[in-house]
Amino acid sequence: MHTKELPIGVFDSGIGGLTVVRQIRNILPNEEIFYLGDTARVPYGTKSQETVIRFACEDAQFLIEKGVKAVVVACNTASAWSLPVLSKRFGLPICGVIQPGAEAALISSRSKRVGVIGTAATVRSKAYKSALRDRLGKVQVFAQACPLLVPLAEAGWFMHPVTLKVLEEYLMPLVIEQIDTLILGCTHYPLLKRAIRKVLKQIAPHPIQLIDSAESCAVHVRRRLTELDLLSTSSAIGPIHPFVTDEPSRFCRMSRQFLGFPVPAPELVQLKESRG
Repeated sequence: MHTKELPIGVFDSGIGGLTVVRQIRNILPNEEIFYLGDTARVPYGTKSQETVIRFACEDAQFLIEKGVKAVVVACNTASAWSLPVLSKRFGLPICGVIQPGAEAALISSRSKRVGVIGTAATVRSKAYKSALRDRLGKVQVFAQACPLLVPLAEAGWFMHPVTLKVLEEYLMPLVIEQIDTLILGCTHYPLLKRAIRKVLKQIAPHPIQLIDSAESCAVHVRRRLTELDLLSTSSAIGPIHPFVTDEPSRFCRMSRQFLGFPVPAPELVQLKESRG
């Protein structure tokens, strides 16, 4: 098979990365996609840096052995800590969600006061702060860990009063810092975008732009594949092949709310241990 027609590989610690798959499908509908959700070891956001890097290498190795032409790290925690290792270890394009989100935020922000919400590990890594300041040293970055948002999103409580109250608690410290742009630094958070907008409208004295890291990542993937002349030339809608390391039935139940369209039942797989 010509390299252009090989699939794109996407992995995440669970099912949140399906929001990235959804955005890739929106702008690259003819690309075939292999999606790996490491549901046996979710979440990555509570793990150490060393563990996340090891898991990410195993995820990428699985997809590469399936014959993908590029790997998308659809996990903010894994992007924050493993991208340099993956890029060095594997000889094909590796794309993450941190850099594209940072670039989009700097374009959006007039005041250069940018907020970031994410898992504890993503916030602890300071990856968004580093990515933003590498591009513009004078930018001010305010980060907030939001550990309750992933379970609320997975429960489908997108506009539940509890979700709105939790968001108010998480977002108020960022509003006080007078941010004008907010990066959604977790792939689950696009599901809560409407609730986030509602709360910000209620508590912020001025409009705050939202940066969807899944959407920014998909745009980056298209640009990277275009630069490398790797875009599919197929005129057919590309199929999506899901794989999980545990609980395939749960993936079946939840995938549609993340994607907005049905996909085949996932194949249950076991990952090989990473070679050091």
